[in-house]
Amino acid sequence: MRTYVKNQACPMCAEPCADKFHQDERREYYRCSACRLVFVPSPYYLSEREVKTHYDQHQNSPDDPRYRQFLNRLFVPLEKNLSNASDGLDFGSGPGPALSVMFEEKGHHMRLYDYFYAPDTSVFDQQYDFVTVSETVEHLHDPRMDLNRLWGCLKPRGRLGIMTKLVVDRKSFVNWYYKNEPSHVCFFSKATFQWLAGQWQADLDFAHEDVVIFSKN
Repeated sequence: MRTYVKNQACPMCAEPCADKFHQDERREYYRCSACRLVFVPSPYYLSEREVKTHYDQHQNSPDDPRYRQFLNRLFVPLEKNLSNASDGLDFGSGPGPALSVMFEEKGHHMRLYDYFYAPDTSVFDQQYDFVTVSETVEHLHDPRMDLNRLWGCLKPRGRLGIMTKLVVDRKSFVNWYYKNEPSHVCFFSKATFQWLAGQWQADLDFAHEDVVIFSKN
């Protein structure tokens, strides 16, 4: 028999019930029956100070060739379809922006947003040819609001590129290292992104095992 959490709304689609998906010594995880997002209930969220302390430890740099190679999984398939001198927004740029530098090196114009490190919300008042979200959606407490806002910032035929590790199934989730990061609270699957594409009436390309690109019709 399945276990349900009553009144535990999914942070992606707001459905009120979810399946108990997994539990470990630190947290519980639930899976939405509608959009298939796996999520951690809000009582397990870290405080802002704890999250900021964790992020401050990140040592990502555009001068690190290994980090550039990692970002290429999103950068290459997204950039190849852009027009010259496109306008872009890097959402969740972090303490050491690197992806934006790679796009600027190709002649594109970039704006940055990060809740802690580049908190200028005026960036959401503009329209962009593309938006990048690298290793960020898994941290979002309100993915519904954040992703819809980013989608609204795209020009017609604009592209939204997201990189995050994807949930495969319950068996692999049990030993999945990605869920052990305490600031990771939302875990997407292919089914979740397909659901989102349906909501937006968008074209969807799984460009890599952990990269998806939405195109605005």
